[in-house]
Amino acid sequence: MTHRQVLEAMSGLMLAMFVAFLSSTVVSNALPTIITDLRGSQNQYTWVVTATLLSSTASTPVWGKLADLFSKKLLIQLSIVVFIAGSMLAGLAQSVETLIAWRALQGLGLGGLQALVQIAIAAMISPRERGRYAGLMGSVFAAATVGGPLIGGVLVDTSWLGWRWCFYVGVPFAAVALVLLQRTLHLPVIRRDVTIDYLGAGFLAAGVSALLIWVTLAGHGFPWASVQSALFLGGAVLAVVAFLVTESRAVEPIVPLRLFRDRTTTLAIIASIAVGVAMFGSTVFLGQYLQISRGYSPTEAGLLTIPMVGGLVLSSTVSGLLITRFGRWKAYLTAGSALVMAGFGLLATIDHETDMVLLCTNLFILGAGIGMSMQNLVLAVQNTVAAADLGAASSAVTFFRSLGGTVGVAVLGAVLSNHVGDLIEDRLTGMPGAAQAAGGGGAVGLADLADAPAPVEALIRMSYGDATGRIFLVSAVVSVVAVLAVLFIREVALRTESGDERQWAERSDAVRIDTDRIEGRDAAGERTDEVGHSLQQSVVR
Repeated sequence: MTHRQVLEAMSGLMLAMFVAFLSSTVVSNALPTIITDLRGSQNQYTWVVTATLLSSTASTPVWGKLADLFSKKLLIQLSIVVFIAGSMLAGLAQSVETLIAWRALQGLGLGGLQALVQIAIAAMISPRERGRYAGLMGSVFAAATVGGPLIGGVLVDTSWLGWRWCFYVGVPFAAVALVLLQRTLHLPVIRRDVTIDYLGAGFLAAGVSALLIWVTLAGHGFPWASVQSALFLGGAVLAVVAFLVTESRAVEPIVPLRLFRDRTTTLAIIASIAVGVAMFGSTVFLGQYLQISRGYSPTEAGLLTIPMVGGLVLSSTVSGLLITRFGRWKAYLTAGSALVMAGFGLLATIDHETDMVLLCTNLFILGAGIGMSMQNLVLAVQNTVAAADLGAASSAVTFFRSLGGTVGVAVLGAVLSNHVGDLIEDRLTGMPGAAQAAGGGGAVGLADLADAPAPVEALIRMSYGDATGRIFLVSAVVSVVAVLAVLFIREVALRTESGDERQWAERSDAVRIDTDRIEGRDAAGERTDEVGHSLQQSVVR
């Protein structure tokens, strides 16, 4: 493809990626208002996010494997249609429970978009040249990350629109992306006559779902040490074991286990899990900190995330150009993971009175680290694996990053909820008359914010601000794992062929090898024995 053809095809892909990012940033900034309006709890706040991450995580490997077998273009369009349906239904929700259900449907579409856009880009553009387009991808991420909270803030703050339009707003962009993809994305389809490993996909979805539901509910829905915990955890372990057995026997496994024999792929996946836990698990609660604790409006909270996005765009663009020019990538990946750890470490010091200039500086450092690490982990894997496994390997990295993010949201949400509860309880005890004002001495939390008396409202906001630093501290500790994994990754020179070019070459090599074997020829091209002649005659018949 020429540079112009690539840019034309990227227009639809980038818009689809924009839709995926926008759906998260718009809603996350509006969640405090949504939960307050629907009278939800802190645990339900977490579940609105977790439901989408859960369904997108469980479906990502399936989308990725399908991309190795069928039309990538058709699959991207199908995921967009599923996303549109989930978004429209979520906007009509009348309770937190139904909102969570439709967010899960929305996540199925997002799982496809997250995996398939990366796979399509890898099919079109060689690893060495991908840095030229890193700025474009970073800009789209920036537009969604900055524009999403701003759009969400305006919608929430506009009385005649409201938070429901946070779900509707992505639908027009998704519809335009469908049209652009139909007109501009033309990828060859190298079909293989194989059966899809539906059994393995079912075991994977069951294992991941049981694990994540257990992590989310344990500690408040039921005790960690309980029969329910044993059932969830035991079921997850059995499903994962069944998945591994199925994958080892399947002709076309959903997640080929041979991928984990490669050192780069295994370490990149470990780093992706850690990055997912830290990034998704903590940034989800950043908007809550700015709005609940610091009292900013949704629009203002969106503007305050600009330093993080600016650092992300700057680092991803500069590192991408340098990677394309020199062909070296590990130094940027190492520096990025170290900056992620440092950024979270600095953010661990915040409380309800932290200077906003200092907060924005720390967010810039975190954004710079994310920009240099997140995409380069995918690049390292795509550069290493065989072209026939490009979809499965790319989706595996995305899957484990989302898995880490889902676990991070659940675990860090529980950490935040418990710490906030402890702080509120202690401060209610030390505030004369506050317990009675809160309603007879009962527990108070986010659900009571709208109706709480002024002293109790101030106490809740203060407690959320002081508790948020703890989840950033946990994220910093988890980020250490990413740094160690990246240090042990072996740098491999970037390939100069696109995924499609490599796949055609590998197929041609396989056909040549099979032909030589059938004809009974050795490496020099001479016929070896009568077996080759018999095989050839058999094939002819």
